[in-house]
Amino acid sequence: MYNQKLLNMISLCKKAGKLVAGEENCEKSIQKGLAKVVFLATDASDNTKKKFNNKAAYYDVPIFSIFTKEVLSKHIGVPNRATVVVTDEGFAEKILELIDN
Repeated sequence: MYNQKLLNMISLCKKAGKLVAGEENCEKSIQKGLAKVVFLATDASDNTKKKFNNKAAYYDVPIFSIFTKEVLSKHIGVPNRATVVVTDEGFAEKILELIDN
């Protein structure tokens, strides 16, 4: 199941220090051009969804809403996170490959 592989990859990014979590930090990463992939929780607020979809589109960063806040938070070990950004090109390529397959 690709979802578990994807979650494992997100966890690995966190352990490697190549992941940013939290709305403000993720927003800054996108604006600075550091974001390679954005994950937005399916149960994020409408305002958060709108803000991050607009930012991702403007800065041409792939964005995915696949997991809930609970699932994302559990796999990165930080509670109540609706946004997660992968900042490493290698991890991002592998994540996009998993999503495409």
